[in-house]
Amino acid sequence: MGFPDRIERTVEVTAPPSKVWAALTTAEGLASWFGDGATIDLRPGGAARMTWTGGQSVDMRVERVEEPTVFGFTWQIQELPKDDSRRTYVEFTLEPLGAGTRLTVVETGFAQLPEDVHRKEYDAHTQGWASELGELVAHLDAA
Repeated sequence: MGFPDRIERTVEVTAPPSKVWAALTTAEGLASWFGDGATIDLRPGGAARMTWTGGQSVDMRVERVEEPTVFGFTWQIQELPKDDSRRTYVEFTLEPLGAGTRLTVVETGFAQLPEDVHRKEYDAHTQGWASELGELVAHLDAA
């Protein structure tokens, strides 16, 4: 049996797609729910970075930008050395839902990880997306 390779979560938010898009694709938007600081060059191949007050950071590369419906990036796997080229791919899909938005996030690429890293990273990201999407919904609902 192979390792699970995919995490998928869908949430519905009351905010329109334009506000959800801004929360996902701008430095200010990302820092409001996903991290404590962010930079992003919003174009395929552009660099992005998330930082947290505890000193952690993660480098990302923008892979897909189809405003206002699809945003994708790859990012480092925390349990691997910084120079390891393996990354997971995260893709957000936005669908209008009445006055709100249905947002789906899919992260893939876990099957490429060594056994000792796979379970820890897969579980951490599964829990992380549940938490982070909750923060995104709360942020958008409060805006």
